[in-house]
Amino acid sequence: MTTHAISGPFFEDFQRGLEFDAPAVTINAGHAAWHQALFADRLRIPLDHHASSAITGAPDAMVHPLLAINIAIGQSTWASQRVKANLFYRGLILHRSVHLGDTLYTRTKVVGLRQNKTQANRAATGIVALEMTTTNQHGETVLHFWRCPMIPCRDAAACTGHDDDLDQIGAAVTPEKVIAALPTHWNLAPAERWLGWRHNALAIDDHVVVEARDTVTSAPELVRLSLNMAMAHTDSTVSYLGERLVFGGHTIFTCFAQITRALPNLLTLIAWENCDHLAPVLEGDLLRTTFDIRERVPVPEGGALLRITTQCYAARGLPEAETAVLDWTFWAWSA
Repeated sequence: MTTHAISGPFFEDFQRGLEFDAPAVTINAGHAAWHQALFADRLRIPLDHHASSAITGAPDAMVHPLLAINIAIGQSTWASQRVKANLFYRGLILHRSVHLGDTLYTRTKVVGLRQNKTQANRAATGIVALEMTTTNQHGETVLHFWRCPMIPCRDAAACTGHDDDLDQIGAAVTPEKVIAALPTHWNLAPAERWLGWRHNALAIDDHVVVEARDTVTSAPELVRLSLNMAMAHTDSTVSYLGERLVFGGHTIFTCFAQITRALPNLLTLIAWENCDHLAPVLEGDLLRTTFDIRERVPVPEGGALLRITTQCYAARGLPEAETAVLDWTFWAWSA
């Protein structure tokens, strides 16, 4: 009889060109309800199925774009089961909206490897650059993006020789690419009745501070819902802080939900220009968000694309100490 140990890969186990997939996920109303319970997001179209049908023309309600993104990230985490930190996301574009009943398939490819510089009294680690492509049940591309988790080496004194230039990883998100990803068949007439700030309510470089904070709860449940395999999110003993690390997407989604309180007429999120995690978040942290409007691009179908830079801060402890945890630039379509 042979005993087989099932565990995640170390940095030495990766090579450029390695590909893997994950179980496909059909997104249903249960996923949507759990996402709403966690984040209280006020994006109108996923909440209002009648408006969703009237605007998008699809019979099934639109899924919140960040829920679809969360599933795709979770499907890519075979590579990052031993993750110490996820350093950044780049070039993420949502090429088409996702609706209840759609099935997401994600294939992940290793496109770069760089070992971190060795430091005294610190075990060797490396950064794995991953390229993700997510398709739906029709074979259509839904998402395409890159991310870079930091993974420990099996040998604490390893010298792998991997030294790829990770600054070259990921295609830049340009206004042209964002415009090309916009749905061209949406009817925005129902959105004309919505009240509150619209795309032109704020001037370029206006700074917005959202006062209401949110406490991070149910972090492991979101991890499991999305098939996320990173052990540090569910097992405190493998976290370098001795406490479970909150999945970075949890911070991102909380941040976006807070923005929807200030911008009630956002239609959907289209792309992430960059998304950098600056510090870890722990269960029970209090998150708050500030953001700035950097660009406004009119859309022929109505409304405008907004380029928004966002900063999220986590507070913990008594007396309370606050740390910047997220630097995120994204493009959203607003009525």
